[in-house]
Amino acid sequence: MREQGKIFAGFAVFVLGIAIWYGIWSKDPTGTTALFMTFGLGAFIAFYLLFTSKRVDTGAGDNPQAEVSDDAGVQGFFSPHSWMPLSLGIGGALMFMGVIFGWWLMYFSVPILLIGLFGWVFEYYRGENQTQ
Repeated sequence: MREQGKIFAGFAVFVLGIAIWYGIWSKDPTGTTALFMTFGLGAFIAFYLLFTSKRVDTGAGDNPQAEVSDDAGVQGFFSPHSWMPLSLGIGGALMFMGVIFGWWLMYFSVPILLIGLFGWVFEYYRGENQTQ
C-alpha cells in the first residue's frame, strides 16, 4: 500500500503543478477548478493509502524482491450471477440523462436505481442465496 500511496502523492503534486500553470496561462476558471479538484482527489487517496499502510501488513507490492506469484490468491468475493449491477447502471444512466434532458426523468430513474442498490446490498439475505 505504501508504494501506491507514493504514486498517488506524486500524481497529486504533478496535477497541482499543472493546475497552477494552467490557471496562470489560460485564465479559464472551469478547467483550473477541475484540475484543483483532481489534485484534491489524488491527495485524499494518497493520504488514505499512506495512513492505512502503517496499520496493515506489508503486501507483495511493497517488497522490491517479491515475485508476481507472491500476490496470487483470492482477492475477494464477487457475485457470479447478479443482475443488480445492470439495474444500477441503467438507473444511473437514466439519472444522468435526467440532468441533460429534463428533471422529470428522475421520477423513472430513482426507483430503478434504488431497486438495484437495495437488491445488490441484500442479495445474500433472501432467496436461494441466503446465508445461514
